[in-house]
Amino acid sequence: MKNSENSISASRRRHLLAGAAAAATLLVFSTGTASAAANCIKGDRKAPYTIGWANIYSVPTWMKQTEGTITAEVDELKKAGLVKDLKITDAQGNAQTQIQHIQSMIDANVDAIVVIAGSSTALDRVISDACDKGIAVVNFDSLVNTDKVTAKINTDSNEWGATAAKWMVSQLGGKGKIIVMNGPAGISVSDDRRKGAQPVLDANPGIQVITETNTEYNVAPAQEAMTSLLFANPEIDGVLSLGGALSAGSVLAFERQGRDQVPTTGENARQFLELWKEKGLKGWATMQPNWLGALSVYTAVQALQGKDVPAFVKVPLPVIDDSSIGSYLARADKFPADGYIYSDYDKALFDKLLTK
Repeated sequence: MKNSENSISASRRRHLLAGAAAAATLLVFSTGTASAAANCIKGDRKAPYTIGWANIYSVPTWMKQTEGTITAEVDELKKAGLVKDLKITDAQGNAQTQIQHIQSMIDANVDAIVVIAGSSTALDRVISDACDKGIAVVNFDSLVNTDKVTAKINTDSNEWGATAAKWMVSQLGGKGKIIVMNGPAGISVSDDRRKGAQPVLDANPGIQVITETNTEYNVAPAQEAMTSLLFANPEIDGVLSLGGALSAGSVLAFERQGRDQVPTTGENARQFLELWKEKGLKGWATMQPNWLGALSVYTAVQALQGKDVPAFVKVPLPVIDDSSIGSYLARADKFPADGYIYSDYDKALFDKLLTK
C-alpha cells in the first residue's frame, strides 16, 4: 500500500517515469531475453517483472517508511510496463520465517527478491538457492554473509560507528564515562556499527564504556532500557547511541529522570532531531536513507534488463550537526512524528550510485 509518508516530489516522479519509459522503449526493440551481465540472473526473464519484498519486520517506523519507498518505486515501474506485481511478506522479526517466505518466492519463480536480512548467516543458504535459480537478489541495509547475490546496497556501517565514536571522543576531550546503545544483536547493521566504534575506543583508553545495551529500534524500549541504566549509573558523560530511535529514547529517559543531558550521537529520526534542537543538545547524527529500498528495486530491474550493476553499492553517509540540522528540521512536517527525515532521491541519483 502506498504510504503518504514518502514525501515523493512531483519532479522525482517525472524523473523516474521518464527513465523507466525510456528503458521500456529499449526493451521493445530488443529481441528475446536481455543478456544479463549481472550476477544470478538467468532464464527466460522478460518485463513486466514480479518483485518479491522479503521484509524481516514491518513494525518499526523506519521499516514502514522504507516499504513506502519500495511501493512508490514499483508504482512508477508499473506505469512504464517494467513491473507487473510486488509480493510483500513480513517475517515479524523471525529469521526462520523469513527463510520460509524467501523459499516461497523461489518456488513461485519471482524475477527478483529484495531483502533486509534478519540474520547475517541464517539466510545464506536460501539466498544462494535463489541466485542459483536465476533470480535477481538485492540485499540492503542488514546484509547476508554470502556473496551469491546480484547486489548488496548499504552505507558503511563500520564507518558509521567509527565516526560517531570519534565525535564522542572529541566532545569529551578523550576522557569520560559513556553508555553504548546498540540495535538488536545479530542484525548486521547494528553489529557492524559497534565493530566500527571499537578501534576508536581502544585508541582512547580515557573513554570508559561503563555499560551497553541492545534494544529494538523503537523509542519506548530504548527509553525503558536507558531508564534502568540511569538508576544503576549515577555518572554518565556521554551516550554513544548507534541508532536514531535509540537516541530519542535516551534523551527522554534523561529528561524524565531529571538528569542533565549529555553529548549524544544518533540518526535522522525526527523525534531525536527535534529533541536535540529543543534541549540545546550536543549532538551528532547521520542517515541510513529509507530510499535504499527504492534503490534496491531499481537496481534489480536494471539488472534484469541486462545492465551490469555493481556487486556492492556504497551509499555515502551524510553528517548532521549543528550546521546542518536546520535543513532537516525544515522538512520535518513531510514525515511522521515518529519517522525519519530522509533526503530526496531520484533516478539521476540512483544512476550515479550504480556507476561508481
